[in-house]
Amino acid sequence: MGRPRTPLLDRERITTTALQLVDEQGDFSVPQIAKLLGVQTGSVYHHVDGRDGIVELLRERVAAAIDPETLDATPWDTALESWARSYRAAFAAHPKAIPLLMTSPVRAPRVLEQYERAVTLLLDAGFAPPSVMPLIIALENLVLGSALDLAAPETMWELTEESPTPHLAEALAAVAGGRADQAFEVGLTALMNHARTLRAEGTA
Repeated sequence: MGRPRTPLLDRERITTTALQLVDEQGDFSVPQIAKLLGVQTGSVYHHVDGRDGIVELLRERVAAAIDPETLDATPWDTALESWARSYRAAFAAHPKAIPLLMTSPVRAPRVLEQYERAVTLLLDAGFAPPSVMPLIIALENLVLGSALDLAAPETMWELTEESPTPHLAEALAAVAGGRADQAFEVGLTALMNHARTLRAEGTA
């Protein structure tokens, strides 16, 4: 028999299938990927560097939706805020991938390149080197937590008569729709204000 015109297996198909599994169940296994693609498990390993390699392919796939051009905006705070919003949107599209990706070291070259650009942005803006990574990590914590929150139910507090909480009820009643978006704006505003303070200290 001749070879199929469309290869049964390549890195793109493996990544797409792994992401499909993660979106559905929060994780994947190489045998599951092989079964969905109609190949032997060993065949998958010919194209990737084990499970860790697939995780990095997933990281690249999800992070590819982050607009890198946001880091070219001026001034620096507009760039950082725009990057945060694009970062959040990319991961909000695949919230079940967040725990998987955030518990393994970042090795994907294209993702590391984006971190390099973010670090360069802050250094060029005058931030002191010791303040750069804590700021980026704090931004990530905000972004990824909010991306998870977007996947949660709009109503996260179910009040009962057994546990009277009148002040909580009043506060919840005062919140309009989109609680996750409102909370993200509060957090991002606070982080950006802190970043401006750090920059001022670094350039003083």
